[in-house]
Amino acid sequence: MTSDEDRGEVWDTFRELVNMTPSALEKWLDTEDSRTAGQHKDGGESTGHASGRAIVGILRKKKGDLTDADYQHMRKVNGYIHRHLAQRPAGDVRDTRWRHSLMNWGHDPLTDK
Repeated sequence: MTSDEDRGEVWDTFRELVNMTPSALEKWLDTEDSRTAGQHKDGGESTGHASGRAIVGILRKKKGDLTDADYQHMRKVNGYIHRHLAQRPAGDVRDTRWRHSLMNWGHDPLTDK
């Protein structure tokens, strides 16, 4: 991804989908619900939890300071959130692993942005 147009599209989508502030996401990542959500490799940190930490870093940067790696991660975040939203379970999702996993990726489906 090298063109400014691609980066602009990735940025706009990321800013639309990631609806948690850096401080709210950090606070969430410190919870037990956050740490237990998602897929864990070898008993370590889940992919989503690690992603959440990277998202906090991206959100705290100025747009002009973002690296190619940041844009690659933003593209991954955008894809994950889109796919996961399409799998919304029926009923109240307030205290579900589905919501908790999305929140690890910076999106709270119960929050309007």
